Amino acid sequence: MLALAFLTALAADAAPQRPADAHYLARSRDPITLTVLEIRHLLAAVFNPPAVTAASLLHWSNWRRRHQATARRSHYRRRTANEPSG
Repeated sequence: MLALAFLTALAADAAPQRPADAHYLARSRDPITLTVLEIRHLLAAVFNPPAVTAASLLHWSNWRRRHQATARRSHYRRRTANEPSG
């Protein structure tokens, strides 16, 4: 439980301030913020190093978060397209 609390605090600290625009996330090309699971993967890779370099690990993490951001944008776009107008 302590480890989960630590990871949650790290994720909350890494999260940028939310913009006032509610539709910012649907338009942004930035990767999603670091999640607890992503931080856990990165810490596990640091303390139990895989056979890849740190640069490739960070590249993979950035690619994964960009992919998740693309999925989020697609989900928001589909959800707003199906909303009834009025």
